[in-house]
Amino acid sequence: MSDTAAMITLALRIATPAIMLITVILCFLSLSFGRRDEHALIALDDEDNNIRYPVLFWENTLGRSRNSDIRVPDATVSRDHAVLLRREEGWFITDTGSKSGVFVNGEKTQGRHPVFVGDKITVGMTTLTLRRADDPTDANQRRKVAPPKQRNTVSCSLILTLITILMAILSVEGFLCSGSFSALPHALIFCAVMWIFYTVSVRIFQRKSFELEALALMLSGAGILLNAVHDPKQAYIQVTAMVIGILVYCFMLWFMEIPDRVMKWRIIIAILAIGGLLMTLVIGKSINGAKNWILIGPISVQPSEFAKIALIFVGASTLDYLQTKKNLFGFILFIGICIGIFFLMSDFGTALIFFVTFLVIAFMRSGDFKTIILAVAAALLGVVLILSFKPYIADRFQAWTHVWEYADTDGFQQVRTFIYSASGGLFGVGLTRGYLQYVFASESDLVFGLASEELGLITALLLSITIGGFMIYARAVTTRSRSAFYSIAACTSGGLLVCQAALNIFGVTDILPLTGVTLPFVSYGGTSMIACWGLLSFIKAADERTYSQKKARIPANALSRESAKK
Repeated sequence: MSDTAAMITLALRIATPAIMLITVILCFLSLSFGRRDEHALIALDDEDNNIRYPVLFWENTLGRSRNSDIRVPDATVSRDHAVLLRREEGWFITDTGSKSGVFVNGEKTQGRHPVFVGDKITVGMTTLTLRRADDPTDANQRRKVAPPKQRNTVSCSLILTLITILMAILSVEGFLCSGSFSALPHALIFCAVMWIFYTVSVRIFQRKSFELEALALMLSGAGILLNAVHDPKQAYIQVTAMVIGILVYCFMLWFMEIPDRVMKWRIIIAILAIGGLLMTLVIGKSINGAKNWILIGPISVQPSEFAKIALIFVGASTLDYLQTKKNLFGFILFIGICIGIFFLMSDFGTALIFFVTFLVIAFMRSGDFKTIILAVAAALLGVVLILSFKPYIADRFQAWTHVWEYADTDGFQQVRTFIYSASGGLFGVGLTRGYLQYVFASESDLVFGLASEELGLITALLLSITIGGFMIYARAVTTRSRSAFYSIAACTSGGLLVCQAALNIFGVTDILPLTGVTLPFVSYGGTSMIACWGLLSFIKAADERTYSQKKARIPANALSRESAKK
């Protein structure tokens, strides 16, 4: 390589993390600014005690408990008395097993009961009158309500332009380092798909934000280009998987638009997931020690990746269902069957991901640390029993924290990852110029090390930070979700992605045992790519702007009885 080409390559290697950092900052800033300020949707007036309870969410717990969204300090009110929820048809109240029941205009309710402006809801000895949020009981106190503040968001077209420039830089760098334009066709296809996806999302579906998709596209693009310079055929498979993943993402957003529709399909989804895992156990092929692949001609499918999506569908629920069905037995049964199958498959990485995901869902459903402690204790007992009956399993992890002692056997991959990653420095040695590419599974299980070596430590860390940002944003956006289903699903999805990334990164760096899981969006693997886009849809669905056009057709406050009759 000439001195001029070497200088250009160095400049491109420095520009890669710089553009990536700007893109990440702009996306998360835009996501933060784009959220509206909270304001009351309706209000409940306790006229006897002159108290007004603003209703801020689409699903609200009503009871004596301190954790209730609408806390009524009345000893005759149950701790978890009822749920007040909003749907497209209007507002409803559901008795969640209270002692005294729920009465609307003097009549006892059963199941979901519609409520309207002016209705009197009686819980215990307290009567609450449903009012519009801007309708005070005293006409002399009537005032104008200021509209919610709208903050300027970053132009998504600017963000996509930066990603396009990033793909161009990686393509040019690949050419200068290898003398081949193998990455260029993939970059062109990727950019075309990205801009089409953006146009369809904004013009046809009228989404008001595209930042989450942009971050996922940036991660996917980096992984595709990293594959393209080493194995163009693999990269074409990855691009195809990304397109399928985007279609799955769009379908799931449509499917989750109505939470009650999801509730009706949960059992079927659970049965399909268990059926797919059992099929894998029967006819699946063992690859790298784990029997988790189904081969259909030249196509290989990993059903356990789709089971992650099913896990969230089964575990998350609307608030009225959670309050009515406090026990977790059905969900525990599902998770127990899945984890048991994973152990029979020897797929311990996915089993661990499922267990951590279960802990997140269990805590969000119950809010009880005792449940979590009991689950962890049961899991530890299960591990002890498994190792007692199958001691050979422990041999698979004998190199953990001792990889240098097994440098040519069980620790071969990790030792090479250490050496070659360190040689990459902050900005990498350049695409195709690394040595980790010659180690098995460098584009999948060891992709963090490959990125560190060829793109530099800064770029590799930015990829992992972006995945971690999904969890932070999911936690922030859930306070404004339309349903408890969205809140639980988004946090669980974000936690699952972070857990999977941690197992991948800490596994290749010997902090945790090497379990062979992929780095979300980046690692080579078509099934993993599709599943990651599916998981992202849970976070997107929690953002209230996702269905803002649908919400525009729903009355801002509860419907009146007159409009309901019409």
